[in-house]
Amino acid sequence: MDVLTKEQRRKNMQNIKSKDTSIELALRKALWREGYRYMGNYKKLPGKPDIALVRYKIAVFCDSEFFHGKDWDALKTRLSHSDKGEYWIKKIERNMARDDKVEKELQYLGWKVIRFRGKDIKKNPEECVKVIQEAIFDEMIEESELS
Repeated sequence: MDVLTKEQRRKNMQNIKSKDTSIELALRKALWREGYRYMGNYKKLPGKPDIALVRYKIAVFCDSEFFHGKDWDALKTRLSHSDKGEYWIKKIERNMARDDKVEKELQYLGWKVIRFRGKDIKKNPEECVKVIQEAIFDEMIEESELS
């Protein structure tokens, strides 16, 4: 059962942004500090990655736990007992299917896709940057082997 009134819940949901979220900004700032330049919400690619390192063909998505179905089985069970559960289950399942589709499209185009959860970014953005740095290093090695 929701502890908020319908009006409170509506206002809460209206404040959820789709771009330039706090987790995106935290990861972008950490990348910038390390000297990496990127495109934010890159519209030229499927799914408009939150961060696109065009030079290395790396697309980064910063996913919130709820909207992208983290621990989906447990969340789905919890949602099935709520008032708007059916709505949220369908919405999150569509989001997860879209995530998979976008990831496949980007890989087909030769891009490496990295996904981070919001809590991981908030807890340790530097560790997320290390994962991206490893992907960049792998890409550079792959390029040198092709030359």
